[in-house]
Amino acid sequence: MAQKRIPRPRDPIALAKLVGDIATGQVEDRVEDGKDPAASELGRSGGLKGGKARAERLTPTQRAEIARAAAARRWGKK
Repeated sequence: MAQKRIPRPRDPIALAKLVGDIATGQVEDRVEDGKDPAASELGRSGGLKGGKARAERLTPTQRAEIARAAAARRWGKK
């Protein structure tokens, strides 16, 4: 899961102070995004399995049709 970072100030002096504070451990460089890490991991594991399961379920003819349609969309944009 990607961590959200503290927004970086545009002022170079304020940015230098923030970097120093992060380096010394006075400030933690992440913001809580309100998501449950366990739920995010569970969703990710299901997403990793889905494409492979779908590919195994398709017949070779169906896979060829999907590939043909994808190639037409990819190369037909001109």
